[in-house]
Amino acid sequence: MKVFVDTTRCEGHGLCAEQAPGVFSLDDDAELTQHFEGAEIPDEHLTASRAAVNACPVGALRTVS
Repeated sequence: MKVFVDTTRCEGHGLCAEQAPGVFSLDDDAELTQHFEGAEIPDEHLTASRAAVNACPVGALRTVS
C-alpha cells in the first residue's frame, strides 16, 4: 500500500502525525513530511497509516494498493 498526500488540501492539522508518527510528521511551519513518500508503507505501519488517512479532516490523504 502507498499513501499519497494532496499538499494543496493539507492544512497542517497534524492528525495523521498523531495516528502514524512513524509515517508522517509536521515541521515547525506545519508542513507535512511523509517518511515513505512514493514508496510502499512497511507492514508494521499499515494499520496506523490507514487510521491516519481516515483521521484527515480535509481528505488530503488517500491510499493506493
